[in-house]
Order: sequence, then C-alpha cells, then structure tokens
Amino acid sequence: NAAIFERNPHLSSKRSSGLYFRHNKNVDESQLFAVPDGWKEPAFTKDDNPKGLLEESSFATLFPKYREAYLKECWPLVQKALGDSHIKATLDLIEGSITVCTTKKTFDPYAVVRARDLIKLLARSVPFEQAVRILEDDMACDIIKIGTLVRTRERFVKRRQRLIGPKGSTLKALELLTNCYVMVQGNTVSALGPFNGLKEVRKVVLDTMKNIHPIYNIKTLMIKRELSKDPELRLQSWERFLPNFRHKNLTKRKEPKKKTTKKEYTPFPPQQPESQIDKELATGEFFLRESVKKRKKMEEIKVKQAEVLSKRQEERNRAFIPPKEKPVMKKTNKAPSEAKINIEAIKAKVRKAKTKKLGAPSVNPVPQTKPAYDKKKKNKG
Repeated sequence: NAAIFERNPHLSSKRSSGLYFRHNKNVDESQLFAVPDGWKEPAFTKDDNPKGLLEESSFATLFPKYREAYLKECWPLVQKALGDSHIKATLDLIEGSITVCTTKKTFDPYAVVRARDLIKLLARSVPFEQAVRILEDDMACDIIKIGTLVRTRERFVKRRQRLIGPKGSTLKALELLTNCYVMVQGNTVSALGPFNGLKEVRKVVLDTMKNIHPIYNIKTLMIKRELSKDPELRLQSWERFLPNFRHKNLTKRKEPKKKTTKKEYTPFPPQQPESQIDKELATGEFFLRESVKKRKKMEEIKVKQAEVLSKRQEERNRAFIPPKEKPVMKKTNKAPSEAKINIEAIKAKVRKAKTKKLGAPSVNPVPQTKPAYDKKKKNKG
C-alpha cells in the first residue's frame, strides 16, 4: 500500500478517509485484517517514556494464613522479578497483606497492573513458577468466582470435582487445548494464559457450574483446533462441523400415590351433612332418657370389647395349631409284569442238583468190602 501512495501522490488525501479502498475492488479485505504469522508487538522500553511517572500507584491484597510459609520462602524471588520493572513489593505478615507500588524509576505504566495480578495469583495458591509468567506481554489472568453459582454446597462440590476430573485429567486436557494454566482452589478458579485461551476457560468453567459436562466443551475445542490448521476453512463458518449437544432432562415428575379425580362441575352446592341431633331424631334416640342412652352406649362398648378379645384369643391360639404334615411317599419295587416265573423249570433244576455228587473223584478207587455180618449169614445158610 505504501508503494501505491508513493507512485500516486494524489491519493494521499483519500488515504485518511479510506475512499481508495472502497472504490478499489481488487484489494482483498481479509488480508487487511489478518495478522501476519510470527508478528509480535515491540516491547515497551525506557526510551518510550524517559521522564517516568508523575504519581505513585499502589495495590494491596490479603492472603490466607496457610499461604504465609510459602510466601516467606519465595519472597526474594518475587522481589527480584518485580525489581526488573522497578516495582516495590512489601510483605506484611502481621496484617496478612501484600502491597506493590511504583517508584521514581518506573517507566512502564502497565507494570504495576501486572504486579497487582501477580500478588493476586500468589494469594490464590498459584505457585510462583506459574504466577511470574503474568509479567510477560502476551500473558493475562482471569479469576472466576464459582462459589455463588450453585445453591447447595453438596452440588457445588460435585460439579467442582467434575471440572477437575479423575486424577485431574479433565483439567489437564483443558490446559493443553487452551494453552492456559488453570488452578481450582476453594470458591475460585484462577487461569493464566493468552486472551483467547482465557475466554474458552471461562466458558467451560461457567458451563460446568450450570450442569453441562466439560467433556462436551473439550470435544468442541478439539474440533476447532483441527479446523484452524486448514487455511481454506479459516474464513468459513464452522457450525456444520461442531457438535450440537442438547440438554436432556431425564428425571420424570414423580406421580402421587393417591390420585384425585376432579368431579364434574355443578352449579348447585352440595347437600348439607346431617348433624348429630338430626341423626338422633331419625332413629328416635333423641326422645330417650339419659340413663337409657348411657346403658345403650355401654352395651355397644362391651360388644366391641368382646370382638377384640375374641380376635386376640384366635391369634394366640394360632401358635398352638400344628402344621399339616406332608404324606410320606412309600417306594414300592414292583416286579415287571412281562417276565413271568416258570415254576416247572425251577423244579427240574432242583431235581438235577440233587442227583449230582459233590466233591472231586478219587484217583485210586478202594474196592468195596461187605460187612462181617453178611459173611456170617452166608455160612449159616
């Protein structure tokens, strides 16, 4: 653009009003608003403000008692970091406060604001190694108060733990996607990083406190990160790529145990209920004597007492009634009807067994000798 104006000096009058850029349609507007890659704003030096500041500015903040030991330990490092910008820092342990103020040598007017953010982060339990990064030019911090966003304490603790995730995994994923350091402490969330990242961190934290799970926002950030790498999609709308998560209320309304049905509307009022005197007049008890009425009441009471006694007696007698025994099933081994016993065959086997001689036969058979009385008989004969 500078070369165009050098060649055509008559366009210098139109430069301030921007008429040249409006009439020239060949110029790409996206190049005018795009920041070149690797461009960085020059640092603010003493040459930019050689006379220094006219007035002294100071900021103070309180810190809790448990933070006192850590601040005493790292206080020399804090003074050294702020000494480069010529900012004076004082630690008051009696009152429990930290104060930063400008000096005559301070040349950067915004240095005291960065020092204020530094002491705020230190008081919010952010370690010094991370908090000192706020003194850089491209860094900013955001302290989000989440203590008053949820009514009940139990629900607040659950949602805060949901933001941290199991073993801090959700918080770590958020830090990697936004290039920010996030610290959840008590009722506040302290974030430190670039401006674009802080904007995303604040959205995720507030949505988590509104009962929107952080995994949805983390998934959206991951898709945006991949889309930003494509140079063709930089100037296009990303809504078609991003997921659309709808909040579903799955809890149904509890129905009452006793459901009442509405009666049909009638213009006439309901009939007036009968009083006790009307009931007595209808039954004739109204005209009885007091003694007769008392006697009647006593009889009704006795009848009721007798019914209650009989019920109690029945309940007591139930314990003495033996339970019914189940009939024992006897097992009977019935012989199969098909196989009939043959008696004649059994008799034949018994006869055969009687005729058989038991024992083994002898090797040398002994000749049979007749008894002596047989010889005497023969001689006599």
